[in-house]
Amino acid sequence: MTSQQQGTADTSEPGRHGPAQHVAAVQKLRRDFRDLPQDAPVRLAKPTSNLFRFREPSSAPALDVSAFDGVISIDPVERLADVGGMTTYEDLVAATLPHGLMPNVVPQLRTITLGGAVTGMGIEASSFRSGLPHEAVQEMEILTGSGEVVTATRDNAHADLFRGFPNSYGTLGYALRLRIELEPVGPYVHLRHLRFSDNREAMEALDRICADAEYEGGRVDFVDGVSFGPDELYLTVARFTDSAPWTSDYTGQDIYYRSIPRLAGRGPGDYLTTHDYLWRWDTDWFWCSRAFGAQNPVVRALWPRALKRSDVYRRLVAWDRRTDFSRLLNLYRGRPQQEPLIQDVEVGVEKGAEFLDFFHEEIGMSPVWMCPLRLREPSPGGQQGPVWPLYPLQDERLYVNFGFWGMVDMLPGRRRAHHNRRVEEEVSRLGGHKSLYSDSFYGQDEFWELYNGAAYGELKNTYDPHGRLLDLYAKCVGNR
Repeated sequence: MTSQQQGTADTSEPGRHGPAQHVAAVQKLRRDFRDLPQDAPVRLAKPTSNLFRFREPSSAPALDVSAFDGVISIDPVERLADVGGMTTYEDLVAATLPHGLMPNVVPQLRTITLGGAVTGMGIEASSFRSGLPHEAVQEMEILTGSGEVVTATRDNAHADLFRGFPNSYGTLGYALRLRIELEPVGPYVHLRHLRFSDNREAMEALDRICADAEYEGGRVDFVDGVSFGPDELYLTVARFTDSAPWTSDYTGQDIYYRSIPRLAGRGPGDYLTTHDYLWRWDTDWFWCSRAFGAQNPVVRALWPRALKRSDVYRRLVAWDRRTDFSRLLNLYRGRPQQEPLIQDVEVGVEKGAEFLDFFHEEIGMSPVWMCPLRLREPSPGGQQGPVWPLYPLQDERLYVNFGFWGMVDMLPGRRRAHHNRRVEEEVSRLGGHKSLYSDSFYGQDEFWELYNGAAYGELKNTYDPHGRLLDLYAKCVGNR
């Protein structure tokens, strides 16, 4: 019997990650920060990353934050968890599911950290109703660029940092502990895949489904989709269920995204355990595992199941960037050089079809992930400006996140990063934004206009007055 069933809170201290251990780790980190050379940039020593901004290795000393990689406590009655900022969602979900709970939004890759999703921009198929991961945060303990540790909430003396932390990418400070809300889950998820042959028809259906949170009279807990081309799009509507006549397994030979066209329109749909649903995209890094041959049946059978993971593929990409292997191989084979195009962008749902028209005509990459989102928390009454100032989304507006990750042939005579720049230009024209986890090519004036340079400057002056941390432009565009 779980503590939730008994009606009592779980306040145990799991191993080295209990409250007392956390306090000791914070004290040590503050000492380590003070010991860093005053003229050295402050960086973190992290074993994994989901960023796609590959910078040159640095010999500068880095802060060891490994002590902040676990769940501190879970209260299944109040549905709250205190979690170290470096905790992966894989570990967080493993701790919450036994209580019948999960974070309100679980980003799709296992090794994304909670602090990373909050200081960056996480999203998943529950975002149409639950918003973004930072909206479920009640308080954050943050190591600022000045070396102080502050606790920020919506309404305390550090409310400006609380609201400015999302999309700051570690340039204002690092989250050491977060208190987050959890939501109840069922043991299984029932999926239905709906096919559309027209971009506008798909976007209109997406708008209706998200507005009603239902489809054909049934509750909808999750919505996302895939565009395989201009005339082949799928929306996947899913809901928790207490029972399942069977469950599919996409961690072995079967591949999740390939099941979508196969099962679309078929009566029973598909069933997954909740655990497997949350990580359905991770096994093949959406569809990017095909670049490594991992979708070839022979290779797949030999590739260990434990290594079918997004972090493994990401390390292979990092190796390729370091060695220049792909470029040299293309040169040897006489093939065109290729441009990496790894981006997530958001545009209003009413502009979604227009973006897809542009993307299929000018870029030609497929598939494309589609994930709807709407801010859960409207701007407080009387507040001027957006509730989350560094990524200013409009209240009550449904957006669609389009994710595309791959390589595009470069043609002679085109400017550097031609396809990336065309995406940036089109997204700006449509009034959208793009996430900053990958390469960006904006000029400074455009960048600060898009990401609220005035608000950012005030926060930087307050919490990192000596510039110990990189600023947002230097980190995300300068790739420093």
